Amino acid sequence: MIIEVKKLSFAYSGAPTIFSNISFSVARGQIISIIGPNGVGKTTLLNCMANLLTPESGEILLDGKNMRNLKAKEIAGKVAFVPQFIIPSFAYEVLSYVVTGCAPRIGTFEKPKKEHYELAQHSLEQMGIPHLAQKYYTQISGGERQQVSIARALAQQPKVILMDEPTAHLDYGNQIKVLKIIKKLAAEGYAAVITTHNPDHALLLGGDVAALNFNGQFTFGSSETVVSEQFLSSLYGVDLRLHHIPDIGRDVCIAASL
Repeated sequence: MIIEVKKLSFAYSGAPTIFSNISFSVARGQIISIIGPNGVGKTTLLNCMANLLTPESGEILLDGKNMRNLKAKEIAGKVAFVPQFIIPSFAYEVLSYVVTGCAPRIGTFEKPKKEHYELAQHSLEQMGIPHLAQKYYTQISGGERQQVSIARALAQQPKVILMDEPTAHLDYGNQIKVLKIIKKLAAEGYAAVITTHNPDHALLLGGDVAALNFNGQFTFGSSETVVSEQFLSSLYGVDLRLHHIPDIGRDVCIAASL
């Protein structure tokens, strides 16, 4: 296992515990969709896995080592994090922005070398967006920014990519494109853990589902076993239905009515 989450609990200072006793693992080529309504702690859990927040109790192991005992550079060499919002301080050219993903493999006082720019260019090619290399990150569309951000994560050469709402603020076409990219990355051996508000995205991606509710309860398992009409309706507090579409060979999640 690449990441092992063991009996994890978290609470912000002075606030009630958000979740407790969470345990699951992340393996090479695995996709995990973290689902649940707003405010249950999906992003908080992802931030703990990225070592951006310190859990109240429990531990997270990275390749068998407690993440709390590892240096930031060691973690960044294996775990890449794609936040929901990225507002760059400068108008980087896309290629230069993606090169910053190579930082874990560049010395403290070193500048990026030719090999790092080649790796960044390769990451853009993996994403199918090499034509964006010379454009400014601040002048491309939201969908393109999300793809560039994933390319930057690839330039880290991680084992696991954590993505917070990677389809948020994207039109439907770009949502599907990003989901296809996640499937492709998993097929190439990357582990991908994402948060999503849309249970149908979890069905599209397959793999495993980690669900949090407002009572702090945690459910983990394959999308086929976890995602049911009763479970989703209880999780989101609305009447949701799973309908099998023979033409596409999968179940889709839809609202029963308004």
